[in-house]
Amino acid sequence: MNSSKNTIKILIADDHEIVRQGLKTILSEHSDLDVVAEAGNGNEALKIIQKTKVNIVLLDFDMPEKNGLDTLIELKALYPKLPVIILSIFPEDHYGTRFLKAGASGYLGKASASDQLVEAIRKVAGGGKYISPALTDKLVTDLNKDIKQALHESLTDREFQVFCLLAAGKKLKEIGTELNLSINTISTYRSRILQKMDMSSNANIIHYAITNGLIK
Repeated sequence: MNSSKNTIKILIADDHEIVRQGLKTILSEHSDLDVVAEAGNGNEALKIIQKTKVNIVLLDFDMPEKNGLDTLIELKALYPKLPVIILSIFPEDHYGTRFLKAGASGYLGKASASDQLVEAIRKVAGGGKYISPALTDKLVTDLNKDIKQALHESLTDREFQVFCLLAAGKKLKEIGTELNLSINTISTYRSRILQKMDMSSNANIIHYAITNGLIK
């Protein structure tokens, strides 16, 4: 750890230790960046932040117990000024805008170059937003083209979470447990999703998600 008061204190929240170690190795090469804590899930991250001073959170998109979107929303409610960068295996143009709207200061695909990550951390820690070239291109394209909104973009954040879990093949009971909601509530969300997206089954949801690159 670096001891300078001017270092950017970072919390890494990711359920894969190998990813956390890889990020720490990259960041340790820069004297102004200091990983002061690690968390394996969203709930753990929230507990750490209550006790540990951090300047920025690197938050995995997909974690057990409390996923990235739920953790982000809770973090921004409790600590509105704390910058959060979302890290995901999915490209920026699939999910980036949704997380930025939910309060993230940046969104990076895990395949991004290490210097891009360092640039993002420094910019966000200084109060800015980091939008990658890929996401910038999408935002500009969306503004300049009269394009039809993708079906999944009409879903609310909670509906979108349920949609992603259904697309991953999870049962209603499993989804209810993961999101801490009753099976009836999940069933209601599923009905809304099917109606909004003009679909009739989970198979339609899975096919759509695969076709549009929303799951791998």
